[in-house]
Amino acid sequence: MARQSEQVVVWFDGACPLCLREIGLMRRLDRRSAIRFVDVASPESVCPIDRGELLARFHAREDGVMLSGAAAFAAMWRAIPMLRPLGLLARNRLVLRALEALYLRFLKVRPHLQALAGKASR
Repeated sequence: MARQSEQVVVWFDGACPLCLREIGLMRRLDRRSAIRFVDVASPESVCPIDRGELLARFHAREDGVMLSGAAAFAAMWRAIPMLRPLGLLARNRLVLRALEALYLRFLKVRPHLQALAGKASR
């Protein structure tokens, strides 16, 4: 009998306009409801690790394993049929290493992008 995969859990910053846009897109693409999205900024949210860590880097849990950065994005992509090929490609350690390097660069410009996204949503 095939093992049923757990729902992927994604933690995001609901106070971040940039994050809200991205998660909004992922929710629209997640037509099978394979992902549970948890707003870390919500007082009711249950955080499996330090809230500050969850806000500093993107986190997801796939099959009971906590992932962060590019690995967490790849887990989310694997749960969405349209993005699954990219998520599966990221299982290759060289591809994942390249994606993580890009993610670290993104983290450096994220505050500027958040400010732009905030201005655009007003």
